[in-house]
Amino acid sequence: MKITLVAALLAASFATAAQAQVTVKDAWARGTVPAAKASGAFLQIESKTDARLVDVRTPVATAELHEMKMADNRMQMNRVAGIDLPAGKPVNLAPGGYHVMLMGLKNQLKEGDTVPLTLVIEQKGGKRENVEVQVPVKPLTYTPPRN
Repeated sequence: MKITLVAALLAASFATAAQAQVTVKDAWARGTVPAAKASGAFLQIESKTDARLVDVRTPVATAELHEMKMADNRMQMNRVAGIDLPAGKPVNLAPGGYHVMLMGLKNQLKEGDTVPLTLVIEQKGGKRENVEVQVPVKPLTYTPPRN
């Protein structure tokens, strides 16, 4: 009986992994100085179907989706309600554009730490999926490679 239950649970977990609609890669968070209360997390996200990133959560801070853009010859940063994920097209959350803003940090983010993020993806029809990501912290001076 126990073996059957274990086998069923393993089969279900593999089926879920095989059907994953969203992939995340190149995730990183910017390290901070000791007194800093804010930072950013960046990543590339791709959905197999049209979807939308609608929320992000983490236990280390208050997390929001933000966008930086030029307006009236000034760089502005604003919270956004969501980020469209067109089917099969990678979307970059990067410095100077869309990103995850981490505010009210509970502790300093140090190189080598990991920030757990839960990305909330809304599929067509309103079905939501949580994607768990372990985001490595890079040094404050880190610059990601250009693709």
